[in-house]
Amino acid sequence: MSLKKQNNTWQGNARIIIVDDHPIIRQGLAELIDHEKDLAVCGQANDAPAAMDAVKTLNPDLIIVDISLKKKNGIELIKDLKAQYPDLPVLTLSMHDESLYAERALRAGSKGYVMKAEATERVIDAIRKVLNGQIYVSDKIAEKMMHKFVGAKPKFGGSTIDQLSDRELEVFLLIGQGHGTCQIAEKLFLSVKTIETYRAHIKEKLNLSGGPALLQYAIQWANTSNREC
Repeated sequence: MSLKKQNNTWQGNARIIIVDDHPIIRQGLAELIDHEKDLAVCGQANDAPAAMDAVKTLNPDLIIVDISLKKKNGIELIKDLKAQYPDLPVLTLSMHDESLYAERALRAGSKGYVMKAEATERVIDAIRKVLNGQIYVSDKIAEKMMHKFVGAKPKFGGSTIDQLSDRELEVFLLIGQGHGTCQIAEKLFLSVKTIETYRAHIKEKLNLSGGPALLQYAIQWANTSNREC
């Protein structure tokens, strides 16, 4: 039975769908959630199309979405979910650096962002807060967003990568992982010409002189990002 909201509290079990392309991650997260008396995993999906089918079939109370998915990334999935199911809360759980992805996920429609490295109690806390209509982000991200809102410069600085659109960032990351233009086009189900356009936009926004400079910067950034995660 799906949960009902009364006086800002949930009665019954919250039905949750987990979307992650790693079976071990899904299994571990499901066991963590099912251990809670007021939470229950009603379905799992490994990519965006399966996630959309699961939501339509299972009518969950919350969906947990990873950023890195095959066929379509988590940010694009969140946008699709909000367009078709505007009242469905979304929580983003990812290995990616929150300083770069949390704000993007929230703009797409997510109600919270949790790093996979966080302690298990924080994951459960995030789930409950999002279910109760609250936003969940770390103190660091909350401070960054507040500084941006009031027009002040965050004390921990910013990144030129923030200038990239969600799709440009995805292409930039794949370049840094060693994928060529044709491989990226195939992976993202886009034309080679479209990927070349994205590459041109990235070079312009990051003030890079050419392809070799783009590749070098992308590899350096991808390696640094992986270490931080």
